[in-house]
Amino acid sequence: MAQASLNNKFLGCIAGVHVGSAMGAVVEGMDYQQIEEEHGTLDTLLPYEHYDNGWIREAGTTEDGVERQKLMITAITEKGDRVNAEDVRKIWVRDIKEDAPGTVSEPFEGTLLALAKTGIPARDIGRYCDYAGLNSFARACHPIGLINAGDVDGAFDDVMEVGQLYQTANSRGLQWAAVTAVAIAAAGKPDATVDSVLGAVFDTCHPDLVVKELDRELKHTQSCRDFRELRRAFDSVYSGRGMTYAFSFANEVVTKGICVFNMVQGDLTNAMISGVNLGRDTDCIAAVAAGISGSLTGTAGFPQEYMDQVDYATSLNKNSNSQRTLAETADGLYGAFQHRLMKYRDYAERMLDQ
Repeated sequence: MAQASLNNKFLGCIAGVHVGSAMGAVVEGMDYQQIEEEHGTLDTLLPYEHYDNGWIREAGTTEDGVERQKLMITAITEKGDRVNAEDVRKIWVRDIKEDAPGTVSEPFEGTLLALAKTGIPARDIGRYCDYAGLNSFARACHPIGLINAGDVDGAFDDVMEVGQLYQTANSRGLQWAAVTAVAIAAAGKPDATVDSVLGAVFDTCHPDLVVKELDRELKHTQSCRDFRELRRAFDSVYSGRGMTYAFSFANEVVTKGICVFNMVQGDLTNAMISGVNLGRDTDCIAAVAAGISGSLTGTAGFPQEYMDQVDYATSLNKNSNSQRTLAETADGLYGAFQHRLMKYRDYAERMLDQ
């Protein structure tokens, strides 16, 4: 596996999340049997409707998880460093449009935005969200991993800090979000491999709430050769129905994303297509699997036409929290990371010169 530059890893992560989310949103909530019947293998960006509001989205339009992510990206880019919950809250209040909840983001995010506009501490906002175990943050926290590239402990700590905008401190949702961010931070290390990324997750994340399940399902799916075998293997494990967001619990989505990443050995395109075609919460699975994969291998072999179409759709989406292109987004994050490095290098040099 050829080593990608760190700048290209940033682009691979962002492209994987945004394209995967847009492609997976078309079949979100479907069983894999229905996906197979209607699409065979879905590997194309298609128009779709979300929230039953009559808006037929242009092919390549991203969804609520990416909108959530864009706010973190803006905060990091403008600060040029790691961010805390208060930093991101400021961007919420400034950039989220009043009609966004239920249009480009989940309805419950309107409640969180209203709380953000009050004087309560940003870390308290997530206490008032009913969905502490969901993947709200786990499928969106990729920028936290990128600004902490190479710094696994920093990525973990920042998830537990910023994630409190969405979920309670140390909730299962945040413990599983740490997997996403830690994997991305580990992928940013020089000479990172699939095994070293998984090792960082196993060494850093919660041994009981997270690692046991990941270990069980990695072993369970170790003989799977493609997404069709993988999705059948998951049938006996993840099948929740009949409740709000039944497909979207963080442990299911992140575990599937990690198993896809392992199966495809970090190949970005294969990770994205596999996640899209697994069924259930397809956009979020693709975001996790492709985001981690792109963070390791960059955009090598990833079709440019996917990225161009997402950029075009974003330019049409007037409700989006940001209309930056994928390249502008990745470059902004990489610039923030470089600023962070220079700041700490200057500090170290001054202190060592004494």
